[in-house]
Amino acid sequence: MGWQPRTNGGSDAEPDPEQVPPGAPGAASSPDAPTPVNPVTTNRGISAAGRDPGLSGFGRDGEWDACPPSAALAVALEAASGQEQRCPGGSRDELLGLLRQWQSLESWAAAAKLGLLRALVRDDDQPLPGGGYRGDLPVGWTRSLTHEVALALSMPAVSAEKLMWLAWNLQASLPGTGDLLARGELTLAKARAVDSALSLLGGEDAAKAEAMILPHLPGKTYSQVQKLAAQAAVTVDPESAARRREDAEQNKSRVTMFREESGAAGLSGRDLPTDQTLAAMASVCARAQEYEDSGVFPDDTRMDQYRVTAYLDLLNVITAETRIAIGQLVTVDRPAGDEHDPDGGPDNDAAVDQEPVNAESDDEGPQNEGPQDGGPPPDNGGASPNRGPGSPGGGCPEPQIPPRLADLVLPLATLLGLAERPGEGHGLGPLDPGLCRELGLAAIGSPWTQLCVTVTDPDGIAIGHGCARPVRNGQHGKRGAVLALALPARVNLTIPASRLPELAAASREGPPGRPPWSFTQGDDPGPPGGFGGWILALPDGRNLVFKLEPVPVFDCDHRHESHAYQPNDSLRHLVQVRDYECTFPPCARHARESDFEHAIPYDKGGATCACNAGARSRTCHQVKQSAGWNVTQPSPGWHEWQTPSGRSYTQAPKRYPA
Repeated sequence: MGWQPRTNGGSDAEPDPEQVPPGAPGAASSPDAPTPVNPVTTNRGISAAGRDPGLSGFGRDGEWDACPPSAALAVALEAASGQEQRCPGGSRDELLGLLRQWQSLESWAAAAKLGLLRALVRDDDQPLPGGGYRGDLPVGWTRSLTHEVALALSMPAVSAEKLMWLAWNLQASLPGTGDLLARGELTLAKARAVDSALSLLGGEDAAKAEAMILPHLPGKTYSQVQKLAAQAAVTVDPESAARRREDAEQNKSRVTMFREESGAAGLSGRDLPTDQTLAAMASVCARAQEYEDSGVFPDDTRMDQYRVTAYLDLLNVITAETRIAIGQLVTVDRPAGDEHDPDGGPDNDAAVDQEPVNAESDDEGPQNEGPQDGGPPPDNGGASPNRGPGSPGGGCPEPQIPPRLADLVLPLATLLGLAERPGEGHGLGPLDPGLCRELGLAAIGSPWTQLCVTVTDPDGIAIGHGCARPVRNGQHGKRGAVLALALPARVNLTIPASRLPELAAASREGPPGRPPWSFTQGDDPGPPGGFGGWILALPDGRNLVFKLEPVPVFDCDHRHESHAYQPNDSLRHLVQVRDYECTFPPCARHARESDFEHAIPYDKGGATCACNAGARSRTCHQVKQSAGWNVTQPSPGWHEWQTPSGRSYTQAPKRYPA
C-alpha cells in the first residue's frame, strides 16, 4: 500500500516516514540517486507546503472571487495572501483574484470612512445659513469640525473640507455612485471624478445624469469614467460645461509652485481663461521660435528647451536680446537617445489614462499649503524679481514694489564645504546640496535678499538666531558665463551648535586664502546667553555681521516680552523662526504669513511673550477661538491643541536641516 495522508487531512499533512516511497519528497536517497523533484512545487518555484486552503476560493468562479467586500472577505484575503502577501502555492489566476478583491476591499474601506464623515456632519448639525437639510444631512458644518477631521486624518484643512463634501454628495446627490464605491466596483478616485463632473448640476439633473452612467462605470478606467460623467452632464444640461468652465475660471484659477518627483521645481497655472491661456502659449512659442531662428544655440536643441527658456524669460522680464547675447539656455541637454515629442504632447500614450497624482489620497500635497486657507496676504508684495542694470538679467528697471521673497533654508556647512547637507525650500521641500549652493549664489545677487543665521541643537531645533541686512552696493553673485537670475529670497543659514567651536578654532588659525563662503567668529561677544558675534563673508566680497542670541525654546527668559497686545519686531521674528509654520499640526502656512497668537488670550492675562505665543494661520486662529478648543504650551515652542471632542495633538518646534 502506498503512502496515504494522515487522517486529519489538509494540504500540509506530512507522510509517515516508514511509508514514504523511494523518490518521493522526504524519502532517504543514496548518493547515486538523482535529486528528487518535489511534485507540490509550483511553476513559480515556491513550495506549496504553506498554501492556504482558501486560495482556491479566489480563482475563477471561486466562492470569494466575486463576493461583495465585507469583514469576512478581509479575513479570507489576509489568510490566503499569507505572510508578506507571498501567497505560497497560489496560481496566477488566484493571485489576480486576490488582487481584484484587495482593491474591492480598499474601496469598501473608503466608503466606510466617508460614512463616518457623514455621521460627524449629522452630529455637528450646523447647516449653512439658508442651507437646511438634504434628507438627514445638514447642508454644511462648522469650520471647527473640519479642523477636527483634519487633525484626525493628518491632512490639510482644505483637503479635509473637500473630502467631507465628497462624503456629503455621495449620499445626498449621487447615492448610486456611493453604492458602487461601497460594493468595491469603483475606486475612490473614480467616485471623485463623477462627483466633479456632475458638481454644477441641479438635484434632478444630477440624478438623471448619474442614472445614465451607473450601469457603465464598473470596469472602466479613470479616464473613461471622467468622459462618461462629463458626457452625461452635457447631455442632461447642455449649458453645464460652460458653467463649469466659467466657475473654474472665476473661483478656482490659480498659479502654483510645487516640487516635482524628480526634485526639480514646477510652476503651473490651472483653470485659466482659455483665450488668455492660448494667447500666453502663443507668446511663449513665438519667443521660443525667435531663439531657434537666432542660430546662436546648438543645432540639436530641443524645442522644449526653447519653450522652457522662453516661459521663464517672459516671467522674469528677460529680453530676447539679452538671452541671445548670452547664448545659453536655462535647461541642459538630455542624454543622447532621449526621445521627445516635437509638438510638445505626451511622450507616450500611457499618459492619457493616468489617474491624477494622489488621486486615491485625500491629501493633495503642496498645492494646498499656500495662501488659500484664508490667512493674511504675504507681507512683501507680489511684484516681479528685480532687474536692475547691474543684475545678470540686465536691461530692465528695478521695480518700485518689493518682490515676494522665496523662503530658503540652506545649511551653512554645505556652503562652507564642510558637509553635504540638504536644505529646504518652503513649498518645494528638500533641496540637494548642489542646488543649495546654486540658490545661495543666486540669492545674494538680489539686493532684496534678507539673510539670517540659525543655530540648531542635535535635533535641528532652533536655539540661536541672528539677522543681517545685505549692503546694497550694486554687487551681485557671479556664476561665470551662466545667465544667473538674481533671486530675491529670505535665506535662513542653519548651523549646528556643535560646529561652532570648530569654526571658532579655524577663525583663530587664520586659514590661508579666502574660500567662496566663510563664517568666522568676531570680537563682539554678542547678546548675553547667545552664541557670540560672527562674520559671514559672501562670494561677492561683502561681509555681514550676525549677533546670535538665544531662541526662546525649552525655556524662556522673557527678554523680548511686550507689555502691549502686539509683539515687538524681535519677538515676532524669533517666534516665526522657532515655529516656521502655523502650529496647527496639519497646516503648512508659513509663520511669516500667519498671525502672532496668544495661547492664553491677552485679555485674560496671557503674556505677549514667546512662552505664550505661536504662529497660527488666520483660519486656524479663528478655529482656536471657537467653542471647545484650547491651546497650551507645556514648554515654549510645544503647542498642545485640545479639540472639542477631548483629543489632544501636539506640534513641536521646527526641526531644521543643518
